[in-house]
Amino acid sequence: MSRRPEHLAPPEVFYNEEEARKYTQNSRMMDIQVQMCERAIELLLLPEDEPCFLLDIGCGSGLSGSVLEEQNHVWIGVDISSAMLNVAIEREVEGDLILGDMGQGMPFRAGSFDGAVSISALQWLCNADKSSHNPVKRLYKFFSTLFECLSRTARAVFQFYPENSDQIELVTTQATKAGFYGGVVVDYPNSTKAKKFFLVLMTGGSMPLPKALGEESDNSMISYTSKRERMKKARGKPLKKSRDWIIEKKERRRRQDKETAKDSKYTGRKRSGRF
Repeated sequence: MSRRPEHLAPPEVFYNEEEARKYTQNSRMMDIQVQMCERAIELLLLPEDEPCFLLDIGCGSGLSGSVLEEQNHVWIGVDISSAMLNVAIEREVEGDLILGDMGQGMPFRAGSFDGAVSISALQWLCNADKSSHNPVKRLYKFFSTLFECLSRTARAVFQFYPENSDQIELVTTQATKAGFYGGVVVDYPNSTKAKKFFLVLMTGGSMPLPKALGEESDNSMISYTSKRERMKKARGKPLKKSRDWIIEKKERRRRQDKETAKDSKYTGRKRSGRF
């Protein structure tokens, strides 16, 4: 059974009073949130030493807002969980807070913001928590209204947890349809724990995506169709289920004193499928 929060309950239900406090008092969670927000701000490419007016989408208890404050930016936060916003008020954050569902759109004037950040919120829009919810329509409504309320030089950066490549395609397709340019930057792509996805959206035309952290080659929009091919070409590693791979695995089992079938000329040979 999946333990992803978005599978357990809608965000306004999952982040109740108890969960909101637990989230905000968890030092590990706070550190991760701060690091991801700092990286999101870096990807915004804001003017140096200049305070900007930013939108924090899915602001929660104001952890990322505190990072914006430390960097001298002015911000407004939107979140669907009243419990999370209550904790933000208790923490006396400096940003203005709005209770709202991002899937119903951003209720701001055109060109209001110099940029937008969002940490761990976007994946919730891929779910249909109510019978009236249509993820495609809600994503388009969100991105189109966000596009309108950003200045024409602004960027929006979303750190999110996609469940699979289909979700990434769903999100990027609706963002592009709404007028954005950009793509996904994957930091530390080869690490299980440190790997992070950032959707970087631009309003003022197509520009090269920022370089991903932990990636030696130039970063570009992710091509998910070629992922399997890249895996196959991993240096020094035999192809899975090939003869070399099977022999290597059998050698490992022998070193561990496990019962292992003998090698023969048939080891790793493809079966014809006929009886």
